[in-house]
Amino acid sequence: MSGNKITTPIAISIGDPAGVGPEIIAKGWEGRKAENLPPFFAIGDQKSIEHYWDGPTAIIEQPSEALAVFDHALPILNMYDGGDIAAGMPTLAGANCAFQALEMATGFAKSGAACALVTGPVSKIQLYSVGFTHPGQTEFIAERCGVSQNNAIMMLAGPSLRVVPLTTHIALNAVSAALTSRVIRQKIRATAKGLQRNFGIEKPRIAVAGLNPHAGENGKFGHEEDEIMRPALAALRAEGYDISGPLSADTMFHRDAREKYDVAICGYHDQALVPLKTLYFYEAVNITLGLPMVRTSPDHGPAFEIAGKNIASEKSMIEAIKMAYNAAQARANYLQQAA
Repeated sequence: MSGNKITTPIAISIGDPAGVGPEIIAKGWEGRKAENLPPFFAIGDQKSIEHYWDGPTAIIEQPSEALAVFDHALPILNMYDGGDIAAGMPTLAGANCAFQALEMATGFAKSGAACALVTGPVSKIQLYSVGFTHPGQTEFIAERCGVSQNNAIMMLAGPSLRVVPLTTHIALNAVSAALTSRVIRQKIRATAKGLQRNFGIEKPRIAVAGLNPHAGENGKFGHEEDEIMRPALAALRAEGYDISGPLSADTMFHRDAREKYDVAICGYHDQALVPLKTLYFYEAVNITLGLPMVRTSPDHGPAFEIAGKNIASEKSMIEAIKMAYNAAQARANYLQQAA
């Protein structure tokens, strides 16, 4: 990839100290050479790393200090006492630690002190208990960046599939009402822009799944495709977007079909995430498009039930770090070309 090389490290918020976040960050650092990972540093309670791992750590005060120590120690910006840590047993102190680490990491990425943000897995229930009011980390970061919810796009990505759900964490019986023409147009525009900025895809090919079986089959199985989706997609095509659909979702995700598009836009959470996780359960990455910075995360939760057992896979964390760096580089190149 051409352009100036990124010279600032990636910030990683540790997530809930009682979950697998600290463990997979440490394992990611152990694999830094084999995986050719860029420099990164963890933000949170130093004890939450050392509780799970006896490898070398280095306390830093500023993100830039991570570059000098990364080769021989995992840099940690120790910023909050998470209290006593017991694997698999979340606490209010740990939730506060996760919250404060997320806040600080977001600030570093927003200011440019870090080239990207990778967020460790958290427990939303625990965060709610300490005053967190957002549906998830994505919405929190979007608010801190001054981006509206419809323009902050949750995209899940694996080696041969990228998916975007038009609706996320809502009940299935609420999806139809939430799929307005405005939402569809906003989210597809933001997705296309995000693919240009973060992946260097100049003219993204966008495939849109119908909401109903067989994409409604001309109204036989539902009217959302004819009344909402097709008019919205027609308007986007008139603006120059390369869009196919609405398509029957049951034929969109086999190997040959995936080669025909760069992203699949889906109506609801499971329509998008079931095929992605079936193909790439251990490799999938959550990346937020539409932000003025790069943010990724492993596509899994804190997994309290396996924390501390040294069986958590670091693969998704490693892929999140790689994607964050590549996206930061692509964004730098995009901005350079646009200047």
